[in-house]
Amino acid sequence: MSSVTENGDVTAGKPNEEKTYKKTTSSAIKGAIQLGIGYTVGNLTSKPDRDVLMQDFYVVESVFLPSEGSNLTPAHHYPDFRFKTYAPLAFRYFRELFGIKPDDYLYSICSEPLIELSNPGASGSLFFVTSDDEFIIKTVQHKEAEFLQKLLPGYYMNLNQNPRTLLPKFYGLYCVQSGGINIRIVVMNNVLPRALKMHFTYDLKGSTYKRRASRKEREKSNPTFKDLDFLQDMHEGLYFDSETHSALMKTLQRDCRVLESFKIMDYSLLLGIHILNSNMREKEGECSQNASDGKRPGGQKVLYSTAMESIQGPGKSGDSVVTETTNTMGGIPAKSHKGEKLLLFMGIIDILQSYRLMKKLEHSWKALVYDGDTVSVHRPSFYADRFLKFMNTRVFKKVQALRSSPSKKRCNSITALKATSQEIVCAVSQEWKDETQSIITEGQSYSSLDEEVLGSRRRPDLVPSTPSLFEAASLATTISSSSLNVDERYQRDQPMLYSSRKRKLL
Repeated sequence: MSSVTENGDVTAGKPNEEKTYKKTTSSAIKGAIQLGIGYTVGNLTSKPDRDVLMQDFYVVESVFLPSEGSNLTPAHHYPDFRFKTYAPLAFRYFRELFGIKPDDYLYSICSEPLIELSNPGASGSLFFVTSDDEFIIKTVQHKEAEFLQKLLPGYYMNLNQNPRTLLPKFYGLYCVQSGGINIRIVVMNNVLPRALKMHFTYDLKGSTYKRRASRKEREKSNPTFKDLDFLQDMHEGLYFDSETHSALMKTLQRDCRVLESFKIMDYSLLLGIHILNSNMREKEGECSQNASDGKRPGGQKVLYSTAMESIQGPGKSGDSVVTETTNTMGGIPAKSHKGEKLLLFMGIIDILQSYRLMKKLEHSWKALVYDGDTVSVHRPSFYADRFLKFMNTRVFKKVQALRSSPSKKRCNSITALKATSQEIVCAVSQEWKDETQSIITEGQSYSSLDEEVLGSRRRPDLVPSTPSLFEAASLATTISSSSLNVDERYQRDQPMLYSSRKRKLL
């Protein structure tokens, strides 16, 4: 059996052994989740609809589910447990906002066994996905659940203003109590659909300190890579058309400012890349067929749940990249630096990290040993700015469209070059006249030069120490191809000017 840490987190066991979380098997956790949500959502349907009030965010409902069953709950073969539901009316509103009906919510979570996913992060959380690919269920720590409760009023306000966001969509917060152990779970939107193979998956923070996938992670069949891996694999970034790039960056900027206002940090962008190549479709056909078994037809049904809907809304599918026969599953069309057609799936994850004292101490310690600007734990404002800069300059890039034809650009450049050359020639000519006039007016002074200087005509090895006209003129000349040509002509004519000057003096 898998062992756990002091905090109850999952530790690795043998491949065929079932995982445990806080001394509870994953099968018992999955069963308790389905029983508890089935009861609480069904009970909520009897309550009338009304506006959400401030006190609704702090309500906690509890029900006891004994293994032998009761008048209100069914019998089950798991240990007795108590199931808590946090802010049930508020979360009901969130689900309605995203078009999730109670029957669909129950169908997705309770009709089929939950599927356990591997966790590439360091949190030790368990991840489950519903069989229809709609929802992700994640175990969270006590501090994270507590922070989400405090976040709910502001989260409510933000969703009302902008339901199209790459931030996590929370559909429920629950707690399973059994044997003196609390297992808190949150239900969220699923960012990466299993029906489409993700050829590359990245967890990006905009940090470079220790941001490389471990050897153990790389050995997995579907590893999740990190920032340094992306810079190595996709060193030239991912390319979008101008409209899509603008919509994506505006969404990221808006979301990061929301997180900054809540003093949230250490979040990541989960990025899944599907390559639209015909030779790869054959290899992934079997995988996609197996993944789509048991799904409801038509793909995801939740509003604003796909990446494309999150940044642009329905109706725009990137026709320049995908074809009519391609099921995009709501992915964002893009291209690699190699010209490969891609579908991108993304969402901001791990936002339940507030900048508390422990995080401040963690960053201060790391900053003493390493470069403070490269570590992932940083103050929220700096973290948001660094995150956005990394996404805009290293990850997501805009395809530059030519505004004018090459012939027009060439004509414009030639015209500009001619104008520049004329200005430079006029400036140099005027400067040449000034220098010549200065030499003529100062001609009297050369008559008093000593014999050594005047004897330079008979002594070629002696050079008069007169200032170089070329040096004086070149200081004011703009560096360009045209000015270089003028300077060369000016330098060739300098000895002739100097010879005529000496003849006048003599």
